[in-house]
Amino acid sequence: MITQLNNRVLLRLSGSDVQGFLQGQFSNDIAKLEEGIAQLNAYCQHQGKIMALIWVMKKANEYYLSFPEDLSTDIVKKLTMFKMMSDVTIIDVSNEVIQLGVIDEIVNGAFKLNDQQSVVLTESIDGLELNDEVHWKMSCIDNEVPEVELITVEKFVPQLLNLDINEVGVSFTKGCYPGQEVVARLHYLGKSKRRMRAFECEGDTSVGDELIAVNSTSAKASGIVVRCVKLNDKSLCLATVEINYEDDEITLNNAQHTKLTRIHDD
Repeated sequence: MITQLNNRVLLRLSGSDVQGFLQGQFSNDIAKLEEGIAQLNAYCQHQGKIMALIWVMKKANEYYLSFPEDLSTDIVKKLTMFKMMSDVTIIDVSNEVIQLGVIDEIVNGAFKLNDQQSVVLTESIDGLELNDEVHWKMSCIDNEVPEVELITVEKFVPQLLNLDINEVGVSFTKGCYPGQEVVARLHYLGKSKRRMRAFECEGDTSVGDELIAVNSTSAKASGIVVRCVKLNDKSLCLATVEINYEDDEITLNNAQHTKLTRIHDD
């Protein structure tokens, strides 16, 4: 199944300093990135809070960065500011290269995101039978692939989105990047009290909706909706939640007080 990934920016970075530059900006180990892999990275500010989640892909000596279009202005500005005098060229190729999401298919030249999903960069979709993007969104929830949107910028540290588990999106041995000290301190201090989980509910959900666990004594919300998709009269979502209450009664802090039910046994 192949879908066109709309509303995503694609940047192409090149130059003799590009690998070292990205290594010093993102949470994962860029030096270990192989061609054919879409590597998940957090781009954090100095307090360890995520400004964007970025898929990094490598072709020869060039790197491609894919992330939501709404974040483009701030992320490009940040990258441009930090490259300073480095030999790094940043070009927006969103209008030249089409991004496709592939589910459970083998496509030549694809970049593997996980065991089910991959990303294809192409200049033409002639002859391709494309499916609705809702299937890709469903697959992202099935595979617990998080996203940071404009409304959730700087709402999460990597641990809240499970990026530290098996170091899927964070390397704890690669060295410094913005927010690295905070992220590492949280890791070595012990188990995170909040994690990302998959839920379903009747009705609508929106990214940024707050979760309220009935038995929680926390002074703030028990979690936040990270991404969601509507299927007829039912919605699926990924949301952060207090682990101690993840299977308790949980509602959304919206007008309907929608009740959530956890669907994956993490």
